[in-house]
This record gives sequence, structure tokens and C-alpha cells, in this order.
Amino acid sequence: MDIESKLQQVKERYDELNQAMADPSIYDRPDEYRELTKEHTQLKDLVEDFDRWKELKKNLKGNKELLEAGEDPEIMEMASLENKELVQELEQLEEEIKFKLIPKDPEDSKDCIVEIRAGTGGDEAALFAGDLFNMYNRYADSKGWKLKLLSLHEGDMGGFKDIVFSLKGEDVYGEMKYESGVHRVQRVPETETQGRVHTSAATVAVLPEAEEVDIKVDMGDIRVDTFRSSGAGGQHVNKTDSAIRLTHEPSGVVVECQEERSQHQNKEKALVMLRTKLYDMELEQQRSARAAERKSQVSTGDRSAKIRTYNFPQGRLTDHRINLTLYNLDDILKGDIGEIIQALRVEDNLEKLNAVMQ
Repeated sequence: MDIESKLQQVKERYDELNQAMADPSIYDRPDEYRELTKEHTQLKDLVEDFDRWKELKKNLKGNKELLEAGEDPEIMEMASLENKELVQELEQLEEEIKFKLIPKDPEDSKDCIVEIRAGTGGDEAALFAGDLFNMYNRYADSKGWKLKLLSLHEGDMGGFKDIVFSLKGEDVYGEMKYESGVHRVQRVPETETQGRVHTSAATVAVLPEAEEVDIKVDMGDIRVDTFRSSGAGGQHVNKTDSAIRLTHEPSGVVVECQEERSQHQNKEKALVMLRTKLYDMELEQQRSARAAERKSQVSTGDRSAKIRTYNFPQGRLTDHRINLTLYNLDDILKGDIGEIIQALRVEDNLEKLNAVMQ
């Protein structure tokens, strides 16, 4: 489908929204009015672009007619020069419009919860999970995001068997969602006496944080257990049963939080984690349905997929989804992952654009 046809659809929808919002009875339905206003705001920019696009096309057509008439050399020269500028502006405008036509993922603006779990590789996998946490912690600092620990279990030799934390800030999930999947590391462990390179792995799951309006949880379906905190939690560790474990019995989903001093605070955070996991299960069903229509390289749904390899002997990182290879592994592990995320976002947007323009 060409740009004009897509923009005409946008204009028709925009006119429908204007008509719906002009109906006085809409104010009796505040939720519906809020949704209409939100969509209206999103489409307004595109409609203005469409008006400018039609104006440029009209001016180009007028200049073409002048050039074809060939009556006045001076006017022809002016028309020719103006056409060059108009064509350049039109091309730039069309590129901007194409990307504005890509449907925005409403989850992208949400905060997120990140789970890192050591996979194959024993102690070395736990150490690598710790490296990934430090990488994300530093990246969050560079972005001005707020990181809050929710739960962790330390590895016997350091690192983490698993660690769960929340990230809050602008478009957090929109950036971090590309980190979901299996991260593989190749390096010589400190315990290796013969210098052999071992391969270990850790799994990262990035979930858009759910609010109460996103999903309702019946407290009657939840079993609440308390236990003593363990791990790096401060002086209160192992003194009180402040840690909370919630089990959602219909789904079998289990979450725990042990990083706050009070049982009440841990329960509140655990409820956020539980809602988020249940919400993510619903999103997974939607993603599976969409996957049949759009086979995306930059998948955020399949968390069992190996997405990236960190090769220490060669100082190399490879993202297998877009065949991106970088040789600044030290900087990347210090939190310099913006280039990788940007490359993944661009590829994802190009795939979405291709789908939109079909």
C-alpha cells in the first residue's frame, strides 16, 4: 500500500474521532473519552504531515506544468530550482511519515521488571548473571533510571543464581525488551587450571510492569507465605520473617520479595511482581497470535532463544538476531549497551514498517 492510501486512512480515522469527540454525551464516558483523546493526539501530527505532503505534491505539479509549457526562460529556471528544493523536502517528509505510521507498542512507555537467572554452567553461570546485572545497573545509571532490587539468591562463588529488580524511567520497557532471551558467555573460569574456555549461559526476562488497571488479581486466589530473608540484605537478614512469597494458585505463578525491611513493603512489591507476571502471560498469548502474521528476527517473545554471545578471549560480542558483532566487550560490560539496543530498535522498526506498507 502506498503512502497516500495509508495517510488517507489516517485522515478518515481522524475525522471520525473529531466527530465522536464533538458528541456531548462522550463526557459521560470518561474512559472512552480519554482513549479517544489519546488517539486523536497521536494522529494529529500525521494529519498535519499529510496536508503538507499534498501541498508539496500540488506545487510540484504546478511547476511541472510551467516547465512543460516552456514560455518564459526566467520562470522555467525559477520553477526548476524550486522543484529541487520541493523534491528534497518531499523525500525527507515521506521518510518521517513512514516511521510515524509504525504502530506504537503501548507497553514501551511502561516501567519494567527484569529477571536474570543463571543457566547452564554452575558457578560460572552465576558469576555471569552477576556481570549482566552490573551491566544493566550501569546502563540504568547512564539513562537516569531508578533501579530497585526485589529478590536475589547469591551464587556459592559469587554472582547470582537469580536476581529480580525493577527499572523505572522514560520508555524503560521500550529499550530493555530486546534483552529478553538467553545470553551465552565464553571465557576461562577462575577455577580452570588448564586455561580451557568454558561456555555458560544466563537467561534474562524483561516484563512490562503491570498496574492494577492492567490486570485484576483476586486476593482469594493467592497463598501468602513468610520466610527469613537471605543474601545481601543488611543487618535485618535472618532476624525476622519479613520476606514474602506469593503463590497464585490458579496459574501456579510464584514470586517473592525480600529486599525491604518490612513485611508490608515486601508484600506490596511482590503483588506488583505477581501482577506483572500474570499480565505478561496474557501478552504472550497476544504475541503468539501476532507471530503467525509477522516472523520477527528481533523477537521479544521467545525467551528460550539464544540472542547474544559474550566472547572474552576475543573481546567480542555478537548479537545473533541482527548479526551485529562488536569488539568493545569491556566497555559493554561496563554498561555501554546503547549502540546494541539502538541497532535492535532500528531493525525492529524496519520490519514493522515493511508490514505496515504491505
